[in-house]
This record gives sequence, structure tokens and C-alpha cells, in this order.
Amino acid sequence: MSFLGDIGHFIMTPLYYAISVVLVGFHKFWSLFLDPASGAAWALSIVGLTVVIRAALIPLFVKQIKSSRNMQLLQPKVKELQKKYGHDRERLAQETMALYKDSGTNPFASCLPILLQMPIFIALFRLLDQAAKHGKAHGILNQAQAQQFADSELFGVNIAKTFIKADGDVGVQIMALFFVLCMLVTTFTTQRQLMTKNMPASAMTGQYAQQQKLLLYVLPVVFAVGGVAFPIGVLIYWTVSNLWTMCQQFYVIRNNPVPGTPAAKAKEERDHAKALRKGKTPEAEVALTEQDAPEPAEENPTSARQQPKKQSRSQRQGSGKKKPPKKRP
Repeated sequence: MSFLGDIGHFIMTPLYYAISVVLVGFHKFWSLFLDPASGAAWALSIVGLTVVIRAALIPLFVKQIKSSRNMQLLQPKVKELQKKYGHDRERLAQETMALYKDSGTNPFASCLPILLQMPIFIALFRLLDQAAKHGKAHGILNQAQAQQFADSELFGVNIAKTFIKADGDVGVQIMALFFVLCMLVTTFTTQRQLMTKNMPASAMTGQYAQQQKLLLYVLPVVFAVGGVAFPIGVLIYWTVSNLWTMCQQFYVIRNNPVPGTPAAKAKEERDHAKALRKGKTPEAEVALTEQDAPEPAEENPTSARQQPKKQSRSQRQGSGKKKPPKKRP
């Protein structure tokens, strides 16, 4: 047991220092404008910590998007393999992994941001939770600052307390439930946005689609159940992180959607309308060409009338003489 504890300490100690450096740095900044002991200063410091962590994970998020997109596009081929090797699970697994390898897709890349965030989240939870309960210091967060966080209040609510340990404080319960509800809504919206906007019709059926639908309803429930045990400070981190994910995903889906999805069709319509306004589409160029072309000149009746040929003087005199009448028999 001590061996596992040593491993956990070896992993968590660097995270404590990394998190506390950012958290204390933001707290010193906000203390220039706010009371250092106020809940607002600590809450804003947690928001700043969240932004820094999520910005550092952007490269992994890009890999996650690419991996998720490739897996969606490969679903028709995966279905063909399932029909062909459905009776042999081992062969099906081998052929599926070979398909992912040939296409350069890593099915585990979509889990990297979540997996890397979990140790950070656990470290933040332990740092804030132990600071709130015992005023315990971690990293560069000293004992005085830990106790200051434990006593800080936001709108009269202690942000170090949890819903299940509110000790009858209705304010703590209301604020905790508010952030739990925000977590639930943002998680559900993010997952639903991915399924309805950025998944082709071919990926909406089969095992992959069933997994996505399961996550759509299970994840919010898991977060809601677990959230009642987290300090409000941790709930602030989680809510801001979910908002970041939702906005980041909305930007990616809008500007770089998966081909053959409703989002891709909507982007084509926007690009077409934008090009049409600028006159860059073939239809617009034809319309502009016809508009700029000179109008055909109207026909002049007098100029269109055929003019008589010029005649010489002798011809004119000859034509002036009367022809003798023909003799009748």
C-alpha cells in the first residue's frame, strides 16, 4: 500500500506545484483590485487557472478532432468488416485495427484530452479540498493562503464547501446546485452538438452511434451525481472547462466540419452566399457579364431601307422617255 502511495505522491507532487503556481499567480494579480480574502479573488483565480490549462491542451484537442473525424468517416468500412467477419471477433478486431492503422487513425486519440485532464482535476480537487478542510498547503500555496481560501466567500457563500457537507447552509446548496446544473447542461449540449451537426448519416447507426448516444445521457448524470461531493471552487473549474469545450467545438464544427454532415452543408451555403455577395461565383460572374455588356443598338428604319443604285445621266434620261405602246394584232 505504501508503494502505491509513493507512486501517487511522485505523480501528484509536480501537479500540485504546477497548479499552485498558476493559481497563486492569478490570486496575486486579482488581489491588486479585490480583497485577497474574498471569494471573488479566489473564484477568478480558478477561472484563470482553467483558461491556462485548456489553452495548453489545444494541440491535443486538435488531434482529438482529427481522430474523431477519421473514425466517423471510416464507419461505413467498419460496418463492412462487421458484416464480413462478424462471426469471428478476433479477426474482426485485427481487421479493424489494420483499417485504423492504414488510414493513420488512432482510436485512442479522442480520449487524450480527457485522460490528461483527469490527473490535473484530481490534483486541483485535493488541493482545494484539503485547503478547505484542514488549511493544508500544497506546492507553493502556503498554509496562510490555504486557510484564506477555506474562509473565502462569494456572495456570502463559502466556496470551499460542498453540497453534501453544507451543514444546512441553503446558500451553499443553491450555489452548488447551480454549478452542477451548468455542468449537466454544458456536457449534454456539447455532446448533442457533435452528434447532430458533425456526424455523417452513415455514422448515426451501428456500435459507434450507440456509444455516442449512451455518452449523451450517461455523462451528464455521472457528473451531476459526482458534483454534489465537490467543493464549489472545483465546480467553478469544471463549469468553465465545459464552457471552453463547448465554444471550442462550436468553432471547429462551424469552420472545419466533417464532409457529408449537416454542418458541412451549412458551411457550403454560407460560403456560397458570401461568394455571391462578392460576385465570385460562376453564376454571379455570368450575371455581372450580362449586366456590363453593351445593349444592342436600335434599328433605324430609314437606314434599314434599301437605297436605289446610282444611275448615269444617260440611264436617267433613258428612263425618263416613255416606252412606245405595244401594237395589238
